[in-house]
Amino acid sequence: MKRVLVLVLAAVGVGGCMERRIHVTSQPPGATVWLNDVEVGRTPLTTGFRYYGTYDVRVRKDGYEPVWTGKTAWTPLWEVPPVDLVATALPLRIQNQVDWHFDLVPTPVEEAGPLLERGREMKARVDR
Repeated sequence: MKRVLVLVLAAVGVGGCMERRIHVTSQPPGATVWLNDVEVGRTPLTTGFRYYGTYDVRVRKDGYEPVWTGKTAWTPLWEVPPVDLVATALPLRIQNQVDWHFDLVPTPVEEAGPLLERGREMKARVDR
């Protein structure tokens, strides 16, 4: 009986591992990503996170309109109390990956004609 109790306590003491990751992709790739004002890298990227909830997400790449939005990492069933106590006690590695994708829109390019005409007008005023 003592051995069984020791084995049960040892198994509970070993416990498992909860791994939480956010995977961010973009089209085109190579955009810089910030989560809650912390730069985490360039897409595609995978980073760990500590809590479930809403994140302030910024995605930016030169030549494209920046994206600034809120995204939510939803809590899976195995991390809701009291199920989370059992899940962390199991000698298993439990992973949860949240996937977010962003399609970036190219920044509109101004037509050169009106801009050149305005420059000529300004030069003519300076020359007078």
